[in-house]
Amino acid sequence: MLGFFSNKNEHPLADAKEAKRILAEIASREPLGAAEEASGWLESIPAEQGFKPAQRLDLILRLDEATAAQSRRLARDYQPLVNASRAQENRHWELSHSYWALLVKAYMDCFTRLRAGDKDGEAMRPQQLLLIGRLINALVAELKWRQFHYGPVGGETWASLGSAYLVAVDARLDQKSFEIYPGSETTIEAEYLKALIFHASAMDNLKPLQIELAERFIGYFLPFFALARDLRPDSVYWVDASKPLPPTRLARKPEVSPALRFFSGTRAVDAVAKTIDQIRAEQRVPPGIHLGAQYEPDAVLPVLEHLALNWAPKPPLRTTARRRINSPLKLVAGMSSVHQRLSGRAINGEGVESWIIDDVSLGGMGAHAEKARRDWIRIGVMVAVQPEGGDNWLLGVVRRYVRTGPNQDSIGIETISKSPRAVMADAGGIYTEALLLDVPEVGEYARMALPANALEDKVALLFTVDDKNARLHPREVVATGPDFVVANFFVQSYS
Repeated sequence: MLGFFSNKNEHPLADAKEAKRILAEIASREPLGAAEEASGWLESIPAEQGFKPAQRLDLILRLDEATAAQSRRLARDYQPLVNASRAQENRHWELSHSYWALLVKAYMDCFTRLRAGDKDGEAMRPQQLLLIGRLINALVAELKWRQFHYGPVGGETWASLGSAYLVAVDARLDQKSFEIYPGSETTIEAEYLKALIFHASAMDNLKPLQIELAERFIGYFLPFFALARDLRPDSVYWVDASKPLPPTRLARKPEVSPALRFFSGTRAVDAVAKTIDQIRAEQRVPPGIHLGAQYEPDAVLPVLEHLALNWAPKPPLRTTARRRINSPLKLVAGMSSVHQRLSGRAINGEGVESWIIDDVSLGGMGAHAEKARRDWIRIGVMVAVQPEGGDNWLLGVVRRYVRTGPNQDSIGIETISKSPRAVMADAGGIYTEALLLDVPEVGEYARMALPANALEDKVALLFTVDDKNARLHPREVVATGPDFVVANFFVQSYS
């Protein structure tokens, strides 16, 4: 009973020896287990009244450092789950995102106390540079994990990033070099700039693996960017660090503000072009570029081309004009469900979702839904869509995805066929579902979509459509998705 009234801090991390053991154990665990355990401690430290603010900050910094290697690997381990197990993917995402969100919350609490300038806040002053650097790093990591699920990213993220950067500027610490983690030299300005470039890189058009690679490339090409206080001839983007807004392309000069900053990727575009040429010539990623794992050129080249396009002085131009409309849309997702719907085997409205078309063009459309079934939505998924009043289905692929709110989603769809036909094709005695995307003409090529593992080299497809027998021979693959492959086929016969 006497211990009940004791002032002694009973928290395990309050004991130096026990804290050392716990941190060492976290550092030795596999990534997801380390993040899960660290999350528990991050929740308990701010709640423990026995810690003084400086002690609390020290423990958070040490906990962050103990988990640093594993938390960086979380994204690499997440990628194989994206197209494998939705349940495992969601659990991995929830634990990973939760870890970074809790770390941000813990650092923000310390940062707020530091800014208050009271006695407890002043006790953290010697760690100010490291606190701000780690806070920005955690905010960027949490931003990336949100982007893996395509947002939404609210103004509070940009407000926190901007306030942390501006405090460093006021203290003249923004360009001071320091070790954010052992062996990793950086500056506050560089860490803030990474966040700005990340947003400017249009991640909503990339798959999760491509987002991870893009973030790694941002770190590699960072020396080719610079943050400037004044508008320069080569300025492409601007941001007001005092406002809860992301960076914006420079369409017109923004209002003057002490917190206004400009940056450009013009020099980076040239460096990316040289890297692309080198990868194509050597058929490998240069040894000096660290992407966290080994990747084939086919995986990294589209990412580099995407970055170059979005970092260029002129924004990517649409190939066709878009027309704003507001009209209902029926949507079916996934190769198997699309084939069932187009072949007439689907039961009534099974698998059909209701969306709203926002805009249309010759190449596709934009649409949104307030209560979409999110388990299927990802970049590269095949969809069949039928606008209101139409009697035929169009075939498309999701090329852009943004979660615009808790229950709101926006997607961009590229149309790949305006008259797809569902057929059952004989592939060397094995029947497979297939979608004919073009009208066959003997001696010409026609595209066909098949399940991801159904395409076999040199194995012809035989099927009947419109009472005609067709024989097509596979050639090159032109597109792939989570559950399908589109290839060109030579039309040998169609009669």
